[in-house]
Amino acid sequence: MTHASALVWNPSEGIDLGFFMIRYYSLMFVIAFGLGWYIMKHIFVREGETIEKLDSLFIWTVLATLAGARLGHVFFYDWEYFRNNLLEIFLPVKFEPSFHFTGFQGLASHGAAIGIILAMYFYSKNILQKPQLWILDRIVIPVASGAIFVRIGNFFNSEIIGKETTSSFGIKFIRDYFSPRDAVNATQIPDPNQAYKAIATDPKFATLLEQVPAKHPTQLYEAFCYIFVFAILFFLYWKTEARKKSGYLFGLFLVLLFSVRIVVESVKESQGGFESALGLLSTGQWLSIPFILTGFYFVLTAKQIKE
Repeated sequence: MTHASALVWNPSEGIDLGFFMIRYYSLMFVIAFGLGWYIMKHIFVREGETIEKLDSLFIWTVLATLAGARLGHVFFYDWEYFRNNLLEIFLPVKFEPSFHFTGFQGLASHGAAIGIILAMYFYSKNILQKPQLWILDRIVIPVASGAIFVRIGNFFNSEIIGKETTSSFGIKFIRDYFSPRDAVNATQIPDPNQAYKAIATDPKFATLLEQVPAKHPTQLYEAFCYIFVFAILFFLYWKTEARKKSGYLFGLFLVLLFSVRIVVESVKESQGGFESALGLLSTGQWLSIPFILTGFYFVLTAKQIKE
């Protein structure tokens, strides 16, 4: 049963400039990286590091995030498909059932976390010339802020949504329930965007709208919780001596962020992966456990830095 007052979610794909479409998902990534650079600039200034090193950090982080997130999705969630379509790992197209442009679809936050950690090892050794935990304790602050905007981007994309609910939090994700082809066939309107709009607003298609179940907006749940993760890390870095305890902020980030992930996953639709083989928990929950345990280790073993 669907809650009667459920919000109907049918956003446009992005900002149409006529000659180019700025997709909201891509825009959220730009905001995430831009805000991250701004935050790290103030941290580097405080720590007496040069802007040249910050620019290198930005490049390393962007590449590590995108590559790690992509490979994480491939190996953690959809290897059965990609093992037979290796070119699609790196190209924004699909070859089956027919060749078509898709953009890069499929990014996994656990893979992004691994990518960033590995990249910070090489960055700290070859460019920053400080211990890896020094940069990890600081970069988790902009990473936490970036996670907020990435999840908002998922919300605009109507992806990574939750299970059906009758609660007042439920939202009808029209673009998740109806594929573009289904929307066109059901309304006989040739333009998919206009077809979606008709389902959402035209009383003539009220029966179609009634078919769309209300689901938990798990992207917004995560984004909301990540605000607090960011606020805690930001406060501890700027207002306490926590930054002087090597590994403490990094460990706390892992515990907080992936604990949120485990909780929200309980009302999230299956994202696939190896959960069917292990059972009990979702793939995202299984992947989060090692990060949380690692986080507790660093929090409990953090040592004061001698200045």
